[in-house]
Amino acid sequence: MEVHDRITRRVDSALHRRHGLSLTGFEALRRIADAPGERASMGEVAEALGLSRPGVTSTVSRLVADGLVRRERVDADRRVLHARLTDAGRRRVAEAAITHDELVAQLLTPLGDDAAVVTDALARVSAAARSRR
Repeated sequence: MEVHDRITRRVDSALHRRHGLSLTGFEALRRIADAPGERASMGEVAEALGLSRPGVTSTVSRLVADGLVRRERVDADRRVLHARLTDAGRRRVAEAAITHDELVAQLLTPLGDDAAVVTDALARVSAAARSRR
C-alpha cells in the first residue's frame, strides 16, 4: 500500500503539473482512447478504473468541462451514456501518456533486471483481482 501510495502521488503530481490532469482523469482518458472508436460507456470506464458510478460521472464531468471528452448516446441503445474523446482530449492523453510512462519506467529503474518480473507479477495479480469481482 505504501509503495502504491508513493507512486500514485508522484505520478498524479507530475500529471497535474505538466498536463492539468489528475491520475484518475488521465486513466479515464486512456481507457476511452483505447476503446473501439475512442468511445466507452460510463459503466465501462467505471469498471476499468474501479470507480463507482458517481465517481466516474464526476471524473468525466471534469473532462467534459475541460473540453477533452464529450458525452453522447449511441443509436443502438439510447439509454447508455458514452464518453468520446475530442481532438483536444486525444492530444492531451497522448502527451500525458509520455509523461506517465516515462515516470513509471524511471520509478522501476532501481529494480534493474527484476523490473520485468515485478511488472509481470503485478499484471497477474491485477488480472486475478479483476476476475474475482
